[in-house]
Amino acid sequence: MSLIDVEDLRVGFPKAGVQAVRGVSLSIEAGECVAIVGESGSGKSVTARTLVGLAGPGAEVTASRFVVNGGDALRFGARDWRRLRGRFAGLVLQDALTSLDPLRTVGDEIAEVLTTHDVVPRTARKERVIELLEAVGVPEPEVRARQYAHQLSGGLRQRALIASAIAASPPLIIADEPTTALDVTVQAQILRLLAARKAEGTALLMISHDLAVVSAVADRVLVMKDGVIVEEGATGRVLTEPRHDYTRLLLAAVPSAVSRGTRLSAIASGGIALRTPLPERTVDHAAPILAVSGLSAAYGSRTVVDDVSFEVYPGETLGIVGESGSGKTTVARLVLGLLEPASGEVRLGGEPWSGIRERARRSRRSRIQVISQNPLDSFDPRYTVGRLVAEPLRGAFLERGPSRAVPFRNGSSPGVSSGDGFPRGRSSRNGSARGVPTENGSPRGVPFRHGSSREALFDRVTQLLNRVGLPADIADRHPRRLSGGQRQRVAIARALATRPDVLVCDEPVSALDVSIQAQVLDLLAEIQATDGTALIFISHDLGVVHHVADRVLVMRGGRVVEEGHVDEVFFLPRHDYTRELLGAVPKLVSTEP
Repeated sequence: MSLIDVEDLRVGFPKAGVQAVRGVSLSIEAGECVAIVGESGSGKSVTARTLVGLAGPGAEVTASRFVVNGGDALRFGARDWRRLRGRFAGLVLQDALTSLDPLRTVGDEIAEVLTTHDVVPRTARKERVIELLEAVGVPEPEVRARQYAHQLSGGLRQRALIASAIAASPPLIIADEPTTALDVTVQAQILRLLAARKAEGTALLMISHDLAVVSAVADRVLVMKDGVIVEEGATGRVLTEPRHDYTRLLLAAVPSAVSRGTRLSAIASGGIALRTPLPERTVDHAAPILAVSGLSAAYGSRTVVDDVSFEVYPGETLGIVGESGSGKTTVARLVLGLLEPASGEVRLGGEPWSGIRERARRSRRSRIQVISQNPLDSFDPRYTVGRLVAEPLRGAFLERGPSRAVPFRNGSSPGVSSGDGFPRGRSSRNGSARGVPTENGSPRGVPFRHGSSREALFDRVTQLLNRVGLPADIADRHPRRLSGGQRQRVAIARALATRPDVLVCDEPVSALDVSIQAQVLDLLAEIQATDGTALIFISHDLGVVHHVADRVLVMRGGRVVEEGHVDEVFFLPRHDYTRELLGAVPKLVSTEP
């Protein structure tokens, strides 16, 4: 008997006028892994949540057949679903920080499952929690069990969430992007763990944008687009002989060494996906724009960055890879001037950047900007998109004065400013800005002269939104109402506002599905070719780094263990740790060009 047997599943949200899932049919057998892939908004997560009674408020669920654990799920009440969750199906969501209770320790979170479903006696619960944390590769499990979610790294939080999901040994695990926040070595551990559960008879339903991960564990693949399954079949066949144009485009969007120099956003033509060349960019090796020498830093008695040195030249992309805790993000914070090094020096544009007062740095901060992993966490939730993008420009455009978080609205009278300091109705019919000074008409870091009009500020915001592929009217919206890809584009627009010399990209695409990731990486390549911006690209995804980087640093335990041209390091690694990282990367076998 199938654990899940669904035919013609439809999930709609009548109040919002949205039909999220349309006619989906699937079955899941014991010991089988079924994967659902597709871009954001395709209906993957809604489908998965509906299978455990979590379609959401206001959802309308219908189906010709909806059998879960042998019961008619269309007749289930809230109590029936609560009994199934945890004991029959463990749920692993993408964002562990919002899934874990901020007021409880990780150990208490896992113990709740053991208590609710009476898995082990009370006296054995503490020991079982430690065993579960060890099983998912959490170091120092006794210490981590006493910590709260916010005290853990993203990778550790995700592992704790997986430990909670498997605590009651359910016959089905539904994993929605279970390895998104994990580096390749930890990802490999989690995949081995899931494969071991599968070998023991546990069924898996995996939602993932990482097609290589899917190819490593899934028996069957369902490809979704706009709420409909457009292709399904055995994993090997779907990934090597795709029949639908959309599947071909997804495969062409996967970054790798083969895709270097081409756009990942391919064009479907004649049954194949065609990649087109990226615009040429030039690296200026005359003098480094950023020079780091002998950099070290510590948190208390623990050294987290140890004698790190590198240079970045205008137009160049430097990749930094390594597992969680290797010091990558701390290096980024040191480079950005958010932390002071214990020793060593950072120079920006040939001048000291570290070891000086913040007042001396402030006038040059516009020359180096950051794109973070989760822009929603870095945005002020009270601000509209327009204000977020305009904020870095205020010092250059506006005289000091009061401002309030009031969104501006298109269609109001021209020249009338809002509380955000934006004039109304300055965009043209097609959303592009009018009367905007050219990019080449202003020096880097100073878009326009201090005291320029509020109209120029509005025009500049509109121009930036257009440049990253967003319509002007999105400026009135708040980030929480945008998709993940749209939020990341807003973060890029904000970072570009001051025309920086250096962009520090800290896991900028790790949370995005493969098609949106492709669009963002293509956008960064176009910006770099046009502006000559240097990129420091930090990522746990070695395929992404191989696609974008010129040179790469491999970090472990706060030290650089290997560096060089990305092809040399990834094809002919000299250090054992580099070989270990590369060996942990799941491989996607595809016949696509």
